[in-house]
Amino acid sequence: MGDGARSGGRRSGTGHVKIARMGKQVISPGGIIDGVVELPGDKSISHRYAIVAALAEGRSEIGNYASAADCQSTLECLRRLGVEIEKSDRTVRITGAGLNGWKEPRKPLDAENSGSTMRMLAGALAGQPFTSTLTGDESLRRRPMRRVIEPLRQMGAEIRAKDDRAPIEIHGGPLHAIDYTPPIPSAQVKSAVLLAGLFGDGPTTVRESVCTRDHTEVALREFGARIDGTKNAIRIHPRPKLVAQQLVVPGDLSAAVFLISAALVLPESSLMLHNVGLNPTRARVLDFLISLGAAVRVASLQMRHGELVGDVSVRHAPLAGGEVSGTQVAEMIDELPMLAALGPFTEKGIEIHDAKELRVKESDRIATMAAGLRAMGARVEEFEDGMRVEGRSAGKLRGAKVDPQGDHRIAMALAVAALGAEGDTTIRDAECAAVSFPEFFVTLDKLRGAAKA
Repeated sequence: MGDGARSGGRRSGTGHVKIARMGKQVISPGGIIDGVVELPGDKSISHRYAIVAALAEGRSEIGNYASAADCQSTLECLRRLGVEIEKSDRTVRITGAGLNGWKEPRKPLDAENSGSTMRMLAGALAGQPFTSTLTGDESLRRRPMRRVIEPLRQMGAEIRAKDDRAPIEIHGGPLHAIDYTPPIPSAQVKSAVLLAGLFGDGPTTVRESVCTRDHTEVALREFGARIDGTKNAIRIHPRPKLVAQQLVVPGDLSAAVFLISAALVLPESSLMLHNVGLNPTRARVLDFLISLGAAVRVASLQMRHGELVGDVSVRHAPLAGGEVSGTQVAEMIDELPMLAALGPFTEKGIEIHDAKELRVKESDRIATMAAGLRAMGARVEEFEDGMRVEGRSAGKLRGAKVDPQGDHRIAMALAVAALGAEGDTTIRDAECAAVSFPEFFVTLDKLRGAAKA
């Protein structure tokens, strides 16, 4: 369970999260969001720092490593590959033994619910001189892996997977360089190919029609890899000497979006978030919120270890509504459930198109989000590639029992929507939020508690 589900004994008056049994969370509406937050480390960056550090030579130190369950899955898989890892608070120390220093695992590597762990480790394992198997929980075993299996097979890896889903058996070895364009823009697929490219017989290139998050390229450069090319064509040169580094992970912007949205739902709210990762390939969601009318400001910008970091403040303001489509989808894929949940609090609603990728995430995020919002009284039109959520004119949301289908982002998005409903909302299986933001419910409660005090 996440920290919020474990804490127990929280206040249950109006404007607070009530902790219930069996993994449920009861959200009482109202109150205001007020306070200052230091976010847990960015989930995407933490995965990548850990994997590259494990391929480097020497002892790396990673500060503010993500508390997300997904990122702990990556560490556990690396341990099973013989990588020495020490943890104290939010600092992780990883002793790498070079590109081919990993050991053949005795048991399958369990990525649990983490698609990032599975897809990116598949790339690094494809170049190892042994056989390994990657598996995960029921949800992850349903998710499509052909998109990462296909390019790795092109590079010469022998991979077995029934119906191109986990478990994935990888017979690694020497790899060929390729020039690859993913059919669907995906940072995870790009990362897998670039990591496999470390073991190639020449430079490997990944081309993108839409620029996806570039944390892998940034991390590899920090550790000493040679990467060049253009913004849409990234080329990695093989067999670099990766050298251990001391790094600090910035706060997770995708986690920040849920707290920012809570402040936008509740009138008179004001929130400051310190040391947030603002990588340009991730920060488009802030531009979109500003386009809706959100009073979001960014300050104290600085570059740390190749990543842009700054402070983000937000004040409650009326939202106009808008549409997400085309290239915006890949740029904001993780934030789309939260944007949909903001629909009933906007003037014109939120409409999402070209987002069929949401159908194959931790849940079918289009169907699950639509069902949750409808249960709360929202008017939702579902499309094959997205949805339309009507605005304020459709009426106020009402408290309801909702099921996020084990999807962490859906659970948090529905919790934020519940803040502006009439009556309590019960979120089933709410501890799934721990996959990316274990502290979410406790943080939300503290911010409303501080405002009420």
